[in-house]
Amino acid sequence: MNGLSAILLEKIRYNCVVEFYNLLYLLARKRQKIIPDVLSIDETIRRIVSTGASVSRFGDGEMLLIGGRPIRFQKESTLLSERLKEVMASQQDGHLVCISDTFEELSRYTRSARRFWRTHFYLYGDLWDRYLVGGRTYGNTFITRPYIDFKLKEQSAGWFNMLKTIWNKRDLLVVEGEKSRLGVGNDLFDNAASIRRILSPPLNAFEKYDLILEEVSKQDKGVLVLLALGPTATVLAYDLHKIGYQAIDIGHVDIEYEWFRMGARRKVSVPSKYVNEALTGREIGMTTEESYFSQIICKI
Repeated sequence: MNGLSAILLEKIRYNCVVEFYNLLYLLARKRQKIIPDVLSIDETIRRIVSTGASVSRFGDGEMLLIGGRPIRFQKESTLLSERLKEVMASQQDGHLVCISDTFEELSRYTRSARRFWRTHFYLYGDLWDRYLVGGRTYGNTFITRPYIDFKLKEQSAGWFNMLKTIWNKRDLLVVEGEKSRLGVGNDLFDNAASIRRILSPPLNAFEKYDLILEEVSKQDKGVLVLLALGPTATVLAYDLHKIGYQAIDIGHVDIEYEWFRMGARRKVSVPSKYVNEALTGREIGMTTEESYFSQIICKI
């Protein structure tokens, strides 16, 4: 079986599983025991801008790893699970824990997004009930996913413009997977004062956690650290905040911006960038932008 056939088979299998558990969720009328208070995307961005907060985000992947299950680009480990639990429970001043706002009303999302979250909560909702803190207010993790999963996309332009105010005239340190290439080929970070990059492994980055933390810690604390390293970024943003950096787990924001610019209606591949969720998004071409290579200060 060739590579594309294997990917198509994986996609078909995934859709069958999602349909099955989505139906079970609806038939069982399943609901979470804890319904968290989650800020809107606008409120979350305004809080980051006004307070200089650092951000750690939790989604389906982080919760699977807490439960000891691997995800596509990060294998499980006891240490990673324990660190994620620590960050989830943390209440550090100036550090914002973000989760999704999908625990109740899903009508604003696309059909595929609704199916996905129902399946996720059917299978792993007990983990959220175990580790969420009732009565606490969380930030919204969709600050970094403000486009593709929303049924009505008119607000997306405004959200991206709001996001850009976070790094306006700031010196950026982008810590990303080797093939992520945040901002390359678009204007997402054009209003930043400068950009430097630390490249990390695109798979199992947590295995190099100490090296990544060490390299970032060599940089001036006046930089804004943007992290695109999957669950490793969730932990790293927390640890960097504790030693005096503003660090934001920025996740898939660059890919979302690319989809927004092309008017995409489904998750498609982007030339020269790793797109984990697209059918052929792991087939990565080269980039020829010289400015990108000049920004790289370290490769781990």
